[in-house]
Formats: sequence, C-alpha cells, structure tokens
Amino acid sequence: MTSGVKVADEVKDIYNLMKVVKTDADEKERIRLVILKIDGDIQVEKLYRAKDLDGIDDFFKFVMSLLPENECRYYLYDCHFVNQESKKEELVFMTWCPDNAQIKARMTYSSSKSALSKVFVGIKHDMQLNDPAENNRECFAEKLEKGGKKVQSLEGVPLRG
Repeated sequence: MTSGVKVADEVKDIYNLMKVVKTDADEKERIRLVILKIDGDIQVEKLYRAKDLDGIDDFFKFVMSLLPENECRYYLYDCHFVNQESKKEELVFMTWCPDNAQIKARMTYSSSKSALSKVFVGIKHDMQLNDPAENNRECFAEKLEKGGKKVQSLEGVPLRG
C-alpha cells in the first residue's frame, strides 16, 4: 500500500550528494544527517553538516536525541563505524514511528516509505525504529551487522563485549 505522498526534489538531490562523497570534498561540508518529514510531500526538515556538529562529543547519542517522543520522521544518517573487516562510512535510512505517535501519522509514514525507498536506491541499511528503549548503541550496531561482521565501534565509541 502506498500513500501517494511524493518526495521533494531537494531530498533526491541531497541523497545523491550523500551517496557519493568525493575525495577532494571539504570534510566540514559533508552532510552527516538529514531529518525528513511529511508536510504535503516528503521534505527536508533539518540538515546537519559536519561543521554543524563541532562540540558534539557523541554523534550517535546526538542523532538518537533528535527522535521526537511522539512524532514520526525519516532520517538519512551518514553512519561511521568499524567492524571486523574495516572502517565503514555507510548511509542508513531510518524510519522512526514511535508507538505513542498518532495512528494516522504512523500509517502515513509506513505507507509513504516506499516512495523514499525508490529514491534511495542502493542504500545498505534500512531500519525501522519504534521503541526508544532499543535506540542504544548496541541494538543499533546489531542492525548494522551484515554477514556476521561484528561492529566494534560506532561513531568512534567502542562497543561493550
């Protein structure tokens, strides 16, 4: 089931910038997080570049702190982690639909996700988040693990165990 909600062109442009990071690009201008919301269409609510994050010690905790308590959102997150193989910088598409959000909003976000999935071609990690209790580093790292390659650190912070 689809909702008929369209994806704004700005979202498409930002995704194309994020998926191909040029080696000569200014690291401070790199887009690390985009918050998307449905307001007629799917559009950018807030964008964070690396330069906007100066002074933030734990980027993962910062990202999790941005999840609204009772509203749905989509997130495109440039996640940095280390697994048994190597250092990774991969895009994560997250759908945040907390259980205490309005049912209509949860249904709209769930049914509109397919429109974004068509735009976010080739994304490696597509996560559904509903419970704030599970939004910790260890649970998130488990969702990043592909092919048994255990995540050792997330955003520069080592994992327990």
